[in-house]
Amino acid sequence: MDGVHRAGMPGVYAEVRDAGQVWRGASGVADVRTGRPVRPDMRQRVGSITKTFVAAAVLQQVEQGRIRLDAPIGGYLPRLVPGERGKKITVRMLLNHTSGLPEYLPYAFPSLKEWPSLPDLSPKSLDDNRFKQFRPAELIEMGVNAPAAGEPGSTPGVYSNTNYLLLGQLLERVTGTTAENYITRNVIERAGLQHTEFPAGPRINGPHSRMYEGLFGLIDPPRDYSVYNMSWVMTGAGLVSTTEDLNRFYDTLLGGKIVNRSSLAQMQRTVPVINLEGQQIDYGLGLHTVTIPGCGTFWGHDGSTWGALTMSWTRADGKRQMSLAMNLARWNKLDSSGNPQHHPIDDALAALYQQAMCGNPVG
Repeated sequence: MDGVHRAGMPGVYAEVRDAGQVWRGASGVADVRTGRPVRPDMRQRVGSITKTFVAAAVLQQVEQGRIRLDAPIGGYLPRLVPGERGKKITVRMLLNHTSGLPEYLPYAFPSLKEWPSLPDLSPKSLDDNRFKQFRPAELIEMGVNAPAAGEPGSTPGVYSNTNYLLLGQLLERVTGTTAENYITRNVIERAGLQHTEFPAGPRINGPHSRMYEGLFGLIDPPRDYSVYNMSWVMTGAGLVSTTEDLNRFYDTLLGGKIVNRSSLAQMQRTVPVINLEGQQIDYGLGLHTVTIPGCGTFWGHDGSTWGALTMSWTRADGKRQMSLAMNLARWNKLDSSGNPQHHPIDDALAALYQQAMCGNPVG
């Protein structure tokens, strides 16, 4: 982790578990102006790791018979996904990103519309939306009305926050309370998490780092976005948590204590999906998987929001876990074709992943 900090990351912190042993550590600063050190117990905006919590909540409702995985979403939310599309798109397709519904983000943040085309990319929308209160229905409408990303059910799927905002509305429809309330009571509290919550406002409760966004070198020096209204992506990427809580959550989930074994098997049925960075990943229902040669297969999720990157991975046998948080996002500058340029942080992170997830240092 010191290597990651030396390579240019302001602060990095993690918890690694290995067969009952727990290691926590941190390197660098939580505030580049004051030099306040980062600590391993700090809270972090965990981005799309939120999707695993949402998916677990939906599967609980499947177990109770209130939701059917292969039922059309139009039967539950006809106003949000009307017509033929609502008949073709199923709950499962929303969960595994094969709905064909595109990402609404470029419409909610117009200065990002041409991402990653450098001449048209600007951070203006990030500042314009810092305190803006979005309604889920207006964001969903942006995604539903945009050009389709594919046919419902076709693969590879296309990763889209539109899917998970719809799942939040589905949970509200069948439970009679907000998705955030339901997930708090039935997922967060069931897992015994003490420092995980949907933020009530733009500020994070408890000790946390500032969160610096580089936007591919367009914000230089990177700007702090730790104070931000997360209504633009709440059931897609709104949670705040800690590395300790994330390891506990995935240990509990993958141990069959939040959803039953049948539901967990559904969550681990993967399809190819193209993520927001244009890479193909193996995605299940709110979970995806990575395989490290000579080390094993890991389940979990990663997450990004303005200024924060987080990931949490658990080996298939459950014995090795790594949850890692960083307070600088999109540090790679883009070349003229819009491709991220290599940065020393990338090499330092590769070495960290190898040691943290596999237990063997590199070099």
